Parts: sequence; C-alpha cells; structure tokens
Amino acid sequence: MPTKNRFAELHDEITAWRRDLHENPEILFETHRTSALVAEKLEAFGCDEVVTGIGRTGVVGVIKGKETGSGKVIGLRADMDALPIHEQTGLDYASKTPGAMHACGHDGHTAMLLGAAKYLSETRNFDGTVVVIFQPAEEGGGGGKEMCDDGMMDRWGIQEVYGMHNWPGMPLGSFAIRPGSFFAATDQFDITFEGKGGHAAKPQETVDTTVMAAQAVVALQTIASRNANPVEQVVVSVTSFETSSKAFNVIPQKVQIKGTVRTMSADMRDLAEQRIKAICAGMAGTFGGTADVTYHRGYPVMVNSEVQTEFAAEVAKSISGQCEEAPLVMGGEDFAYMLEERPGAYILVGNGEGGAAVHHPEYNFNDEAIPAGCSWWAEIVEKRMPAA
Repeated sequence: MPTKNRFAELHDEITAWRRDLHENPEILFETHRTSALVAEKLEAFGCDEVVTGIGRTGVVGVIKGKETGSGKVIGLRADMDALPIHEQTGLDYASKTPGAMHACGHDGHTAMLLGAAKYLSETRNFDGTVVVIFQPAEEGGGGGKEMCDDGMMDRWGIQEVYGMHNWPGMPLGSFAIRPGSFFAATDQFDITFEGKGGHAAKPQETVDTTVMAAQAVVALQTIASRNANPVEQVVVSVTSFETSSKAFNVIPQKVQIKGTVRTMSADMRDLAEQRIKAICAGMAGTFGGTADVTYHRGYPVMVNSEVQTEFAAEVAKSISGQCEEAPLVMGGEDFAYMLEERPGAYILVGNGEGGAAVHHPEYNFNDEAIPAGCSWWAEIVEKRMPAA
C-alpha cells in the first residue's frame, strides 16, 4: 500500500505548518508558541481530549476510534524543540530567532504527527484509543523523561509507543529500523586536574597540570582500545580543554577537561565510568596532582522491542515497499525513556540523499517526506487496532 491519498491532499497544508514551525524555533522546554499551536490544532481537529503542561510544556491529544472495545491504547510521539544553532540555509522561511533553528527536523516530526492526528480524527477507522504525544526538550533536556515522570503512560493507559526520526542520506520516503539497542546512552564527564602553578621557566617548582591532563586525554582512548571487548561499542571523546591561566609564561594551577561517552549496553556504560575515574586519578597521582571527576549519566540506551519493531517494519514495507535494517547510532535519543516504560519501536524515515546532515546550520527537513511519515503513523494505528 503506498502513502495514503488523504496525505497527498493535506500535503500543502502540513508543509505550511512545518515551515511556520521552522520559522519560529524554540529551544528545550521553551516551546511555548509551538505547544500552543499544537494544542490549538488538536482542538480544531476534534480530539476527544487535549492536555497541555505535561513534562512542563508537552502536549497530549487523545483520539478515540469508532469502537474502543479492544481496550487497546497506542502512543505516537513527536519532538518539538529546536537547537541553539544560527541558521545558514538562506530559505525564505528561515529562522527568525537568532541563535536557534530546527537543525534536526523536529519541525517535520511535529507537522507529520499533526497531519496523522488530523486524519485519525476525521476517519477514526480503528478499534481503540490513540494518544498523540508532542514532547519538548529532546535535545539534551530530557523532556521524554519529564513527560513519563508526570505519569503520562499510566494516566492515559498507553500500552505501546512509537516514534520516528527523519534521516538525511536515506532515500526519500524509505524506512529503516532495528530491534534491540538502537541509539546510544549519552553521558558527560567534567574533570578538574589540580597541581601547583608557577613560572614556566621553573617547571621543577611546579606540579604541571597541563602535562597530567594531556596524558589523561590520550590515556582515556585506551578505554575503547584496551578495556572494552572489541565487539562492544564505546566512544570516549574529550571535547574541551581549558587551563586556569591564559598567559604564555605560567604553568596553570588547574586544568579542566570535558567530554562525552557513548555506549550501547549497561555493562559498557559502567565500565567506561569506572575507567575514566581510575585513569584520571592515576594519571594525576603519577605527576603529584589530583583529579576531581564528575560523571553525569544522560539518556539511556534506546532499545526497540522485538515484537513492535517487526510490526513497525511491516507497516513501513506496506507504504514504501521496503524497510532496511538500520545501523547502530551512537547519538542519543530520549525516546529511550518512553521505551523503558512501554514496549514500542522507533523508526527512521528517509529525508533524501544529498543536502546537509542534522545538527548542521544548512540542514532543512525535506517536505516531500511528509506523506510517508504521516502514512506510517496512521497505518500503525489502523493495522494495530483494526476496526471490526
């Protein structure tokens, strides 16, 4: 079955919503305009219930089918927030907010789920209940966790939950998915090395923090090369190195390094944290200094459920004729929190080949992917909860 005809009819309207969202990006939990627009449209569609303020600025809409005797309840989730990036696309609908842009396609995700919600509200050709979830703060704020912590799953009795992300480089409107671990856990570390500062001409009178920190940066790479099982995935990246002095003739008292750790299993996550602390303490001690390590655990590994993944792939095949096996992704995704609470699946939809990657100032969501994305969400509902 190709994309639904109704979404071809709605394509221009959904595109207009998407471009309006693109022009007015909002970051993290500050999605006040976006959330209000989403709630207004859900009300206009005739949703049975529209609730705002879930997870601070999240929005939930409830759509009941022509029948509800099955007792089934499915959640469909889209993220709404933008990134703190200054847009460089030159589009006539480019961001009007300096330093903020939809550089990851969440404008497209929101517009597509709105399109699916409009269709499902019109047709209601299913036996059960759909809960459409519009989430803030996916880009580092943990909005998915906050919505779950607000009791969203239990409040609406959600039994399964499905999400989607556009994917540049994949053929337009194609799909890819994988069962099990899919997106990585994303942790951060902040390490302060302290020694004894002094004059650069008299290093023998100092405890040189630049040397111990530089050695630690190199040694941290042995976590992947010498501590991890070679078939496991782990990335340890130092992304910031700052000294307490900017002078050319001063050995600094302190050096601070920061970075990120990406892993695909709980065991590897534990190992990485343990080794970072041990390596930095040991390296500092070797040179006569100290290391204070702060390790912050971010999003968990996002794990697709086997049964729901197989179903999601079959729905994708019915729309585009195929569904490839997706690669492991070392980026994070806070849909992981929803999948920890309920079985479900997360799929990639092709944004087209060529063009900029996500998180790039020249990226733009491809509006031609809208019918495929809307159709997938609608078919998830109609095939999982078929009307009698």
